[in-house]
Amino acid sequence: MGIVKIGDELHEDIRRASAVMCRSINAQAEFWMKIGKLAEANPTLSFNDIVKMQLEAAQAASVDVAAA
Repeated sequence: MGIVKIGDELHEDIRRASAVMCRSINAQAEFWMKIGKLAEANPTLSFNDIVKMQLEAAQAASVDVAAA
């Protein structure tokens, strides 16, 4: 775990989004960073495509754990 310095305006945006999405501020920031990283790595995918891909990966992982 580390410390990431961000501006006050971005922090306020994260705080507002976290309240709407029922996530902690840290979880919201982590979500945005993860989606941004995936978007840079996959520039042809839309936000919805990225979220769908992540949901499918999580579902596959849970099936693997249940089968073990």
